[in-house]
Amino acid sequence: MTSCFDRSPQRYVRFAGVCYLAIICLGLFAELAVRGSLVVSADAAATAQYIAGAPSLWSFGIVADLCMQLLDIPVIVLFYLLFKRVNAGLNLTATFFNLIQTAVLVANKLTLLVPLLLLGGAAYLSAFSQPQLDALSYVAIRLHSYGFAIGLLFFALACIIRGYLIMKSAYFPRLLGAMLGLAGVCYLLNSLALLLADDLAALLFPWIMLPVLLAELSLSLWMIIKGVNMQQWQQSCEN
Repeated sequence: MTSCFDRSPQRYVRFAGVCYLAIICLGLFAELAVRGSLVVSADAAATAQYIAGAPSLWSFGIVADLCMQLLDIPVIVLFYLLFKRVNAGLNLTATFFNLIQTAVLVANKLTLLVPLLLLGGAAYLSAFSQPQLDALSYVAIRLHSYGFAIGLLFFALACIIRGYLIMKSAYFPRLLGAMLGLAGVCYLLNSLALLLADDLAALLFPWIMLPVLLAELSLSLWMIIKGVNMQQWQQSCEN
């Protein structure tokens, strides 16, 4: 029996495109509006003061990140169903890489809860001095950055593979596939630089993420507005 997805995946693709766009917006909010405004580089005391003064904003950032990971699931499922006829092995590999990334990033959110606990003024924290609490909070935030980089290593590989699958299938413009592959390379370089050469990472960021934003934003908007190339999709169904 032919499923609705097999007959026409357009509404599913557009729904996944909306989820993808929401992921981008939520990520920008959490990274720029929340952590970008509350975290002061190399200044634990100032960072702690800002977070203690705006705990709700910090919590909203955590929730925004978790919503990103929730929305990852329908996008992962859509891409799996979409590309399973193109190359089953590579498609499954990209799916597993993406699932690992999502699991790592969900677990990594625990590190962002640490500053809220340490700076909450609970009685059991009286054993620590304020500078110690500030320093521990900042270490947790730095740990989150490294956890994020580790998660994106897996997503980088998923992007590179999916970029190839897009170009091979022509369900979307091949240029979008090339852009997504380049985004994967940028993710990979940025994460490796953060893990291996922190000074280099500081020079690369945020410029290395511009191709990433352009590629993912273009793909999500194309999915919403244009959807799949139905001629290519129907040809793949007939083969």
